Amino acid sequence: MLTQRLMPHLLGQTTLTLDGIDKGALVAVAMSGGVDSSVAAGLLVEAGYNVIGITLQLYDHGEMIEKKGSCCAGQDIYDARSVADKLGFPHYVLDYESIFKQGVMDDFADSYLRGETPIPCIRCNQNVKFRDLLKTAKNLGATCLVTGHYVQRVEKNGVAQMLRAVDSNRDQSYFLFTTTRAQLNYLRFPLGGMPKSETREHAKRFGLQVAEKPDSQDICFVPNGNYASVVERLRPGALDAGDIVHVEGRVLGQHNGIINYTIGQRKGLGISSPEPLFVIRLDPEEKRVVVGPKSALARQSLWVKELNMLADTAEFEGGKACTVKIRSSQEPINATVYLHKDGFSEVILETPEFGIANGQACVFYDGKRVLGGGWLTAR
Repeated sequence: MLTQRLMPHLLGQTTLTLDGIDKGALVAVAMSGGVDSSVAAGLLVEAGYNVIGITLQLYDHGEMIEKKGSCCAGQDIYDARSVADKLGFPHYVLDYESIFKQGVMDDFADSYLRGETPIPCIRCNQNVKFRDLLKTAKNLGATCLVTGHYVQRVEKNGVAQMLRAVDSNRDQSYFLFTTTRAQLNYLRFPLGGMPKSETREHAKRFGLQVAEKPDSQDICFVPNGNYASVVERLRPGALDAGDIVHVEGRVLGQHNGIINYTIGQRKGLGISSPEPLFVIRLDPEEKRVVVGPKSALARQSLWVKELNMLADTAEFEGGKACTVKIRSSQEPINATVYLHKDGFSEVILETPEFGIANGQACVFYDGKRVLGGGWLTAR
């Protein structure tokens, strides 16, 4: 387990160690240009590891360079390189624009067209960062790949496990549920045991220019949060008009593209009604937005596809009482998870939840331990 508790006055006296990685070993750090990955690199240099930094250029940084709160854009690449120069280790920039477009942006657009609410940051970890970046780190001879994510990695009986971060407000395990067992064996997360405030103190201690840099916000390739314009650009015709229909079948109005609506949405529907109405579901084939009362949003039985399990599936025989997260911002809620032989999982919530959208992730937990998860789907 990562053993460390670093405070600003302990410069040069760090106890940071990485599981199974000897001091002086070559380690690769995935550098986004933000404060987290920069501090992770700084702590490793300070602890005596031989560090190399790797940054992925994921989209046209010329177009996005002025967008604040993004990652992997032009300014971020410059910031990552500046940190590497200051701390004195090599830094590589890899052009992954085409891979990112195919594996993340296209999937994002297609998911919206299916009436889902996608999470491209998870797909980015799954299809780019923890696949191709990890492979690059190995090709460079690194003994492990280090990231600035706020999760913990521990080894129990020789098996690597992922735990939620000590700071629950910063925990990113929901976004990392697609990490495979093999990947977890190679990954290390030195920030999982500290709060963000301590990370920024280290950045100031190291004299890094990113010490006060804002955290990444929203989706990196979506300027100004306008998801619909990105989908329309990637998939012309995505803004085709259609009917807004009550769950009882009445046509209440027209819309200008189902991608402008999300499950649970109440405001901005463009219709009038004596009762509050919410988006209940999206019907992409009929180009319909179906609305109804809040009670129609309640769901207690969920189906999950594309499972990735970090725990032994034997734990789930007969169903496993655990907790699940169906939104990144919520605390885990009580549920029972059943794994089926067809690759799907059924999740029975202890109490109904409202506004659950297909395309979102459902992550399973046993206390702080991440058991696995998948993607919410209709069945």
